[in-house]
Amino acid sequence: MSDQKPIARELAEQLLALVDDGKTMPILLIDGRAGSGKSTLADAVQNEFFKLGESAPRVIHMDDLYAGWDGLQVGVEYLQRAVLNPLARREIAHYQLFDWQTGERKEWREFAGGTPLIVEGCGAINRNSIENADLSAWLEEDEEVRKQRWIAREGNDEHWASWAAQELDFYARERSAELAGRTI
Repeated sequence: MSDQKPIARELAEQLLALVDDGKTMPILLIDGRAGSGKSTLADAVQNEFFKLGESAPRVIHMDDLYAGWDGLQVGVEYLQRAVLNPLARREIAHYQLFDWQTGERKEWREFAGGTPLIVEGCGAINRNSIENADLSAWLEEDEEVRKQRWIAREGNDEHWASWAAQELDFYARERSAELAGRTI
């Protein structure tokens, strides 16, 4: 993916317009295959919104919700149950971050709204979550680039194939790219 700054600025402006129109907690979902630049874009949108607005959006990383290397679907279900459903009911979302070292959910977090929410990661866009979203973006990137980013981040490609298989199954079932409001 090339320079994300103009895209991040545009998404931040769209979030701010929603806030200006009275939406206290607009939700942006950012999805795509592993290594497609989701975290980078989410951070850039958060920074651009902070420059434009008075606060920074909350960012929830799906990496913090998955239940390990085989936990894509579990993480998606946890996002819906612990975060999006309570927020849709105007309740406080209480969720635990997954600790990759111990393999358990540990540190508690909460989010009550009042600022935009950005959810980024594989599985963020699905048939359930899209119902809660105000904006959504699907990121496309060449597989070789994605794999190199994975190796740079993880230090090896030990889990690449099994994670990619989970992605293929999930995205074939959920059709996330088609649900997204835009493709980048």
